[in-house]
Amino acid sequence: MHFQKAKQMSGSNPYQPTPYMKFQHPKWSKNAVIYQINTRQFTEEGTFRAAEAHLPRLNELGVDILWLMPIHEIGVKNRKGTLGSPYAVRDYYSVNREFGTLDDLKHFVQAAHDLGLYVIIDWVANHTAWDSVLVDEHPEWYSRDWKGDFHPTPWWDWQDVIDLDYQHEGLRRYMTDALKYWIHEADIDGYRCDVAGFVPTDFWNNVRKELDAIKPVFMLAEWESRDLHAEAFDMTYAWTWNFTLQAITAGAANLTGLYVYYSWNESAYPRDVYRMTFVSNHDKNAWEGTEFEQFGDGLNAAIVLSVVGEGLPLIYNGQEAGNEKRLAFFEKDSITWREHPQGDFYKKLIALRKQNTALWNGRWGARMVHVPNDLANKVLSFVRQNEQDKVFAVMNFSNAPQTVTFRETLYHGTYTDTFSGETVSFLGDDTLTLEAWGYRVFVR
Repeated sequence: MHFQKAKQMSGSNPYQPTPYMKFQHPKWSKNAVIYQINTRQFTEEGTFRAAEAHLPRLNELGVDILWLMPIHEIGVKNRKGTLGSPYAVRDYYSVNREFGTLDDLKHFVQAAHDLGLYVIIDWVANHTAWDSVLVDEHPEWYSRDWKGDFHPTPWWDWQDVIDLDYQHEGLRRYMTDALKYWIHEADIDGYRCDVAGFVPTDFWNNVRKELDAIKPVFMLAEWESRDLHAEAFDMTYAWTWNFTLQAITAGAANLTGLYVYYSWNESAYPRDVYRMTFVSNHDKNAWEGTEFEQFGDGLNAAIVLSVVGEGLPLIYNGQEAGNEKRLAFFEKDSITWREHPQGDFYKKLIALRKQNTALWNGRWGARMVHVPNDLANKVLSFVRQNEQDKVFAVMNFSNAPQTVTFRETLYHGTYTDTFSGETVSFLGDDTLTLEAWGYRVFVR
């Protein structure tokens, strides 16, 4: 009796569901596609000004969020290669002269904004270069090994960096102020945060509040964890999606692993989170191979799934030009720009994604609903639909032609085939023949 009265007085109901996410995505992210720029390799000049000339082309491609890899001055001590890793930051308040000046960066951001594009920059909070300005100013902010020395991130071959220790209030204030500085100074729209899970989540939670107080920001975590979505990050990496799909296209696995990913994504992650789906990025390209090496003949099917399945798709610079080389990480190695079918392919898929609200992000889009078929280990089929739009997608993730039949009635209806433009009706007892690694996307 007293317990019930206490509950009523408190005004809270422990049995009422509460939203997991304590912040709102910026509205401009509702149907966004992200594009990663490796400034060093993006143009022959390797500068912000040279990259700026590509903005109209990127706008036409249909991307929305431009992610600039780290813009800061790179350390010299223990540097890897000639030019060093952009992830070995010497000064969080600096601009790498290799890329230009602060004014050049501001000009790039403003030019992007003028086209309706948004710009986020890479942030490396976990570690710094060995000769960071902080080493002399605040050596107490660094983690120490068993000998009492500075050390790289344990177990990784990151010998050009040393770890910070977020037990220090001063470090947290400094890093938060630095993150706020670039929004005030350059009007950027958010951050991609390197190895975000190696930094305490409560630090990121506070950062998000302080940044959103300046302007609505977009935050991408290089990590795969539900906890980061509660108060800090709009989007996390879908690493498991990428690894699983790569194994499938290599013939080392069947679709079971992909069903496991989508089950976890739907059951364990809140409805409104964004997961970043991709077939390439700077790490994959440099250390594991191009998307052509990784996905082989299954590449186009993987790209289709990255765009029409649940997730916010990433394009790594050069994909639209069919770049076939692993871009060097510590040296100059420019992309060769050319017209390529992969660019047209992405452009068509992105346009579909913009037009069809069922394919939008998070709560603005629709869940994937599995359409059972008789070749479950080889053919993926699903529907995404809301009150306005519907998509029925079928993809053959095998190296042989397949004729598939579908069960239940969810997929029934009359559609337009995205790639052929033909009108197609599914009314029951339907069969569909797909070539090896073939795909069909039907829209209504």
